[in-house]
Amino acid sequence: MNPLIPITDKPTTPECLYGLHGVMEALDAGKTIDKILLRKDLQAEWSDELHDKARQLGVPVQLVPVQKLDRITRKNHQGVIALLAAVDYYKVDQLVPALFEAGENPFMVVLDGVTDVRNFGAIARTCECAGVSAIVIPERGSVSVNADAVKTSAGALNHLPVCRVSNLVRAVRYLRDSGFRIVGTSDKNAQIYTEADYTGPVALVLGAEDEGISNDVMRLCDDCVAIPEFGNIHSLNVSVAAGVMIYEVVRQRMADNQRVM
Repeated sequence: MNPLIPITDKPTTPECLYGLHGVMEALDAGKTIDKILLRKDLQAEWSDELHDKARQLGVPVQLVPVQKLDRITRKNHQGVIALLAAVDYYKVDQLVPALFEAGENPFMVVLDGVTDVRNFGAIARTCECAGVSAIVIPERGSVSVNADAVKTSAGALNHLPVCRVSNLVRAVRYLRDSGFRIVGTSDKNAQIYTEADYTGPVALVLGAEDEGISNDVMRLCDDCVAIPEFGNIHSLNVSVAAGVMIYEVVRQRMADNQRVM
């Protein structure tokens, strides 16, 4: 991994904060919060203030039954629990210029709708081994980067920047406008994955196994590629597909005499 961005090791034990004051103080202090769980039938006046502050900071708020909160802690949570992220999130519009300024040839992996923590951990592990610059995920409809994800990644997420964005379409458009070639994976109207050019700045987009890449993101792709499948199932696991695609980028860059690590 490029030493450009220092990454601080995080504990692999799950952490949470509970109660109005604890959660509000964490937001004010700029702690990296994965999401806030709020009791769905809560009538407290402060819930709107909490919603507004979380929205301003890009922290997802999920309405849940009180039983879910009670399973996390039996202490007086007042109907709100903040789950701390196991890693620090990065901003795409800050990371990308820093990579270019450092003379890097950036390689980003964008995950659209990948929710399984085991798949995410496996993808992160491959990304770190292959020298990927960062993973980009959306705030909603995506996996949580929690202690389980770090463990499944074999610690790779302690060394690999993760950018969590409020709008994935806008983030992909930003990458494209910044000079990235956007390559989406699909089995429809696609060329063989080895035929695309990955030697320049590239963002590889992978979708969920059941739904694939969303239409709005796919429309921004410069190339649509597919991995040939000859069996009866026609369904590669997304982490396996990611490994194949990521190392095709590595192969092409090595053939182009580029340093990839």
